[in-house]
Amino acid sequence: MLASQISKKKLKENKSFSLRHKISNHNGTGHFKSYFAPWFDEKENVIGTIIQTDNITAEVEKEHQVEWLQNILETKVEVSKTGWWEFEIATEQLTWCKETKRIHHVPDCFEPTTAEAIEFFKPGYSRNKVSMLFHKAIENQQSYDTNLMIITFNGEERWVRITGKPYVENGNTVKVFGTIRDIHDEVMAENKVKEHQQLLSTLVDSLPLNVYVKDLESRKILINKGESHYINKSKEEIIGKNDFDIYNEDTAKISREEDIQVMKHLTPIIGKETAITHNGKTTHFLTSKIPYFDLDGKVCGLIGMSLDISSIKKKEGELRDLIKITSMQNQKLIDFAHIVSHNLRSHSANFSMLLEFLKSENDPTERERITKMLSQASDNLLETLENLNQVVDVNTNTSVTKKPLFLKQNIVKVLQNFSAFLNKYDSQIINHVAEDIKVECVPAYLDSIILNLISNAVKYRSPIRKPLIIINAVKSKEGVLLSISDNGLGIDLEKYGDKIFGMYKTFHNKEDSKGFGLYLVKNQIEAMGGSITVQSDVDRGTTFNVYFNEES
Repeated sequence: MLASQISKKKLKENKSFSLRHKISNHNGTGHFKSYFAPWFDEKENVIGTIIQTDNITAEVEKEHQVEWLQNILETKVEVSKTGWWEFEIATEQLTWCKETKRIHHVPDCFEPTTAEAIEFFKPGYSRNKVSMLFHKAIENQQSYDTNLMIITFNGEERWVRITGKPYVENGNTVKVFGTIRDIHDEVMAENKVKEHQQLLSTLVDSLPLNVYVKDLESRKILINKGESHYINKSKEEIIGKNDFDIYNEDTAKISREEDIQVMKHLTPIIGKETAITHNGKTTHFLTSKIPYFDLDGKVCGLIGMSLDISSIKKKEGELRDLIKITSMQNQKLIDFAHIVSHNLRSHSANFSMLLEFLKSENDPTERERITKMLSQASDNLLETLENLNQVVDVNTNTSVTKKPLFLKQNIVKVLQNFSAFLNKYDSQIINHVAEDIKVECVPAYLDSIILNLISNAVKYRSPIRKPLIIINAVKSKEGVLLSISDNGLGIDLEKYGDKIFGMYKTFHNKEDSKGFGLYLVKNQIEAMGGSITVQSDVDRGTTFNVYFNEES
């Protein structure tokens, strides 16, 4: 109706015009454009109207499609909060969409120049960077995509992601278009996450523990500095590797079985003592492993923590040794007290009895005999005191120090000093000790040990065999073992085994038997951290095994 009124008015004014209209029927709707022009006669009088009508249905449909696409684009821009911009090089015209203006906090009527647009970027790195990228896009036809900071019209600093792409015709850049998106909240959130990750990483790396995370195949996907330091490889070299790639097969098998127990049965391992040998060194750990779950609550691996307790285990060993030594020393003290009490009491009783006899005796000859007995008793007491003094000296003298001594040289020296005694009984010595074997020992103690064991071998020789003494030495990781064997009388160990190293314990009817040598040897070797054992068969011989502790 309105179009009809406009047409009539235009026709009365005798002016040309066009009109778009549509016609609907059962076949659909058609769009048309009619052109109206006055029809003049020879005298310039209007005698009619010339009308030309074109079918523009296809053109209208294309316009609707473009409008629909434009609406979709605007919707996407609004939803994604991504603005676009375009720069025409020929006209130097810069166009911003509404979203781009919103990001910059400028009104919709704002039409920026390129200089004004660049000035929105924060002075320094961001402004220099965008200027360089924009220049390269025009001159070198290079696209770009980067994150920079802008200062909005309201003075607020915001992180944005900008892209730019040149449009080229005939080898020349005719325009540059791109996008801009506000990513400030995302960047701030990422920075916060990175800060928390850094804090957590610093905390985990600072723990006096080996911390690691494994996947379902027992591959390490995260480790701390402690674990990296222990394995002696960088984190990059360890990530993705399992225990079979790092440790020996036995250690790796045990670890894998533990991992399966934790991940399959969801059974944590808490505070388990483990020992791992790596690069030839065994380390004791207190290990805990717990299941590691993903966001859906499914197990996706495990978290492991190991505390190196090697120093604690060493201290425990030292404490056990100290308790053992203390207990042994305490027992020695008790035994020594009994020995002193018994021996001195015996000497005292002997003296008292002889003195009583001397007082009551008037016969000069008998008194002289008793006086000689008193003199002998005095000598015996002095010898006993000397023996006891040697024992006290061995157990209390902490100033003596062990030295590295060639064992064979010291044996030869003792044999030379003792040659007259050995030759007297036609003794045969076979010395198999190697020239290069050394022992950490107190020199005086080593001489005493060798002398006492060899003299005993000769002293308790068989009456039907010439003395044969065989000396051997073996060096191992644990230390040096010295063996001295003879073919003498032997000792009934079932009967005397627990008394063989006792003070003043004798097992053969020999006039010169005193039972002190083996007791002294045992005290001397134990004072140096070693030990002594005996093997013996009656009438076949005896072997003494001396174990030297090689710790200086």
